[in-house]
Amino acid sequence: MSLGAHLVELRKRLVLAAIGVGLGMVLGFVVSGWVIEQITIPIETIAESRNASLNFDTVTSSFDLRLKVALTVGVVASSPVWLYQIWAFLVPGLTRKEVLYALGFLGSAVPLFLIGCSAGWLVMPHIVKLMAGFTPSENATNLYQASYYYDFVLKLMLAVGIAFVLPVFLVLLNFVGVLSAAAIIGGWRIAILVIVLFCALATPAADVISMFLLAIPMIVLYFAAYGVAWLHDRRARRRSDALAAETAPL
Repeated sequence: MSLGAHLVELRKRLVLAAIGVGLGMVLGFVVSGWVIEQITIPIETIAESRNASLNFDTVTSSFDLRLKVALTVGVVASSPVWLYQIWAFLVPGLTRKEVLYALGFLGSAVPLFLIGCSAGWLVMPHIVKLMAGFTPSENATNLYQASYYYDFVLKLMLAVGIAFVLPVFLVLLNFVGVLSAAAIIGGWRIAILVIVLFCALATPAADVISMFLLAIPMIVLYFAAYGVAWLHDRRARRRSDALAAETAPL
């Protein structure tokens, strides 16, 4: 394809992706009220023992929050559409081996990211309650600015979601020859320490069970990434030895 044909194809894919996101936003706006109710449950729980509420500090802030929720839901709901458009644009330029790597990456990264976001959603109420616990019990009110509160929830879910996808990146780096299985397992102590610290920050100090419920699957995923990388390195080593035996002089 010529450069002009590539640009026409890119425009086509972008338009289809934008239509998918737009339709997803319509759905997101419909359910935005329910989503806002769900993310404010921790604030309602706090309000049972102290003054706490979600604060809309401008005339348009409630509508702005609905638009943010609609955009987030729209992007997530339409992810099969825009991911396919990206895939359809890139596939013609990939080799068969690269296509298999990309399929494996998408097939494992997307569900792991969604599982990680779900885990972030589960620990979010604990973090909100923990932070509210530092507020003085007298003559103080927790007024949570709506846009800031939503950004906090979204960033937390994204952070945990990305953390769950990191083992897939380790496998991908191994498959392209950047990182060996020995290097992955060699840093297991540091990896576990970082995972535990991350989970300790993401969960209340008094809720050790939640910390372990978040840390254990992340550690399992790390060692699963090592297992996949070890099998790949073993297969590549056998292939290399067989090729060397075939080409060795008699």
